[in-house]
Amino acid sequence: MSELATVLEDLVAANHILFKQGVVDGFGHVSARHPVRADRFLLARSMAPGQVTLEDIQEYALDGTPVDPAGPKPYLERFIHGELYRARPDVMAVVHSHSPSVVPFGVVPSVPLRSICHMSGFIGDGAPVFEIRETAGPASDLLIRTPELGAALADKLGAGPVVLMRGHGSTVVGANVRQAVFRAVYTEVNAKLQSEALRLGPPVYLTLGEGAASTATNDGQIDRAWNLWRTQAEG
Repeated sequence: MSELATVLEDLVAANHILFKQGVVDGFGHVSARHPVRADRFLLARSMAPGQVTLEDIQEYALDGTPVDPAGPKPYLERFIHGELYRARPDVMAVVHSHSPSVVPFGVVPSVPLRSICHMSGFIGDGAPVFEIRETAGPASDLLIRTPELGAALADKLGAGPVVLMRGHGSTVVGANVRQAVFRAVYTEVNAKLQSEALRLGPPVYLTLGEGAASTATNDGQIDRAWNLWRTQAEG
């Protein structure tokens, strides 16, 4: 199987896994950088992730322009993906979601999303929060509709793996599709666990060293989770 065929297969599976794991519902999207053309990315047409098939995957330039101008309707927020790939050459996959446990951490500035367990050590000591008002003003629909907004989001993400979006959700990046899916799932898991812990009292969070060590270990085990999630999604 060619490298492109493998990426496409993983991308379709990623859509189904993220739906099955409750990270996306009728909304949200996942993309992959084109493995041969670094200046392009692969993303489904505008549709519910759980229904994506291989035929639905489209190719885009980094400015969000579909390579096939006569193709089906694209996602409004494809600029999230293009501008992150433009800003971060190391990023090979992007997941944008509105996972419910994460959203509260984007609207309560006094409580940052932090790593609370070893499976989510990649989050570190506080995921940044993108405030769209700083770029789009006080009356936007909170969607990343333009390259300018996508670039502002990429700037807020910086060199990190996850950025929250105030009143909207989050965006997670990875070195490949499987890592991005792993991080998206465990960002949601971490948010749920952190919320539960905060009800009991002040949590003991992972140190940066613990987070880095846990991430290094988990990155070598991603296929273990991926294979289970894929089987569940296909069942």
